[in-house]
Amino acid sequence: MHIETPTKQVAKSDKEVFEFLTNIKNFEILMPDNIDKFEVLDENTFKFALKGMPEIVLRLKEQNPNDKVVLGAASDKLPFTLTADINALGENESEVALSFEGEFNAMMAMMIKAPITNFMGTLSNNLDKIGQ
Repeated sequence: MHIETPTKQVAKSDKEVFEFLTNIKNFEILMPDNIDKFEVLDENTFKFALKGMPEIVLRLKEQNPNDKVVLGAASDKLPFTLTADINALGENESEVALSFEGEFNAMMAMMIKAPITNFMGTLSNNLDKIGQ
């Protein structure tokens, strides 16, 4: 299953966006309002839960300076990645595209597609909060 958000312009440099996204505790700022739990487990891992949904543990899997940040599920039960592709537009402006990639059976994909799409949209919209 592949879900992408529209590209989001951010009034921060690609370096600032990259540094924000590679600091795991900053993801709490990007989370939706209906977050039930957010806990940093270590410098590369955090756990969160949205109301009515199971807890998800995400780990920083890959980072290419000022270009890409990849988070992945810490569990192999539901393997997926959440990728932020960062492009510089100018000295103090960049654009970020978020994408979700996961392998789920048809039933699971049908159940989680809408909530994940909404979640990704919220993360993308909240990129405006970087550096506030």
